[in-house]
Amino acid sequence: MTADRRGSRVEALVAEEAARRGERVGVAHVCAAAVAALPVDGAGMSAMTRPAASHPLCGTDEVSRALEELQLTLGEGPCVDAFALGAAVLAPDLGAGDILARWPVFAPAAAAAGAGAVFALPLQIGAISPGVFDLYRREPGVLGGEDLADAMAFAATATLLLLGGPAGGRPGPDGPDGSGDGGAAGLGAYRAQIDQATGMLTEQLGVGIEEAFVRLRAHAYARGRRLADLAADVVDRRVRFTPETEGTAAGPAPDRTDDDQT
Repeated sequence: MTADRRGSRVEALVAEEAARRGERVGVAHVCAAAVAALPVDGAGMSAMTRPAASHPLCGTDEVSRALEELQLTLGEGPCVDAFALGAAVLAPDLGAGDILARWPVFAPAAAAAGAGAVFALPLQIGAISPGVFDLYRREPGVLGGEDLADAMAFAATATLLLLGGPAGGRPGPDGPDGSGDGGAAGLGAYRAQIDQATGMLTEQLGVGIEEAFVRLRAHAYARGRRLADLAADVVDRRVRFTPETEGTAAGPAPDRTDDDQT
């Protein structure tokens, strides 16, 4: 199955879950749809950024919620490592010697909470990673190749939802920029636009890529804007961030637009 077909199928499952609940698509529906589609017993998600405090976003049951809290509280586990490495971290048996040696505090605590295996996937677009998607099984066991590919597609959908992308997790028929180029090409444009805007902010603010993204996201959130729309304004130089006009940690000060300066 091609990545695009797999992504479309996963998006449909997530949309169906949201429709069944009569709600707008969100990351909680990604978790619920993943549990229904994959050989796992629960799923959870945490928002994570290096400069700021991390926090759990959702969990499908008590065990998954406990796993999110444990990892963020203890500072170790598959979730923490997946975020640091930017790659999937799979623990098919929490009682195995190598797993216990790697996470001597988390592994026994996770087993006590009811998990036998944990699989963590970073939520990532380019250099930007807003969090981690976790799956668990009550009994030890591996996540096969096709199932892992599906799990990664669920993670990709959750990433776009977390970053303020269109409902359903991917660009719609008109694409992220109204170009009429949805699907795989539209997704690529969406990613490239956010990456480019974040890169421009590193120059404008004199900060690293992670900090630049945090400030871009905070600005969009504080003003109720889609991240893609703000990124487009930054790329097109309709919005400019400067160290002098930046506000508190909650977000930058009001934008300076081209019209304001003419």
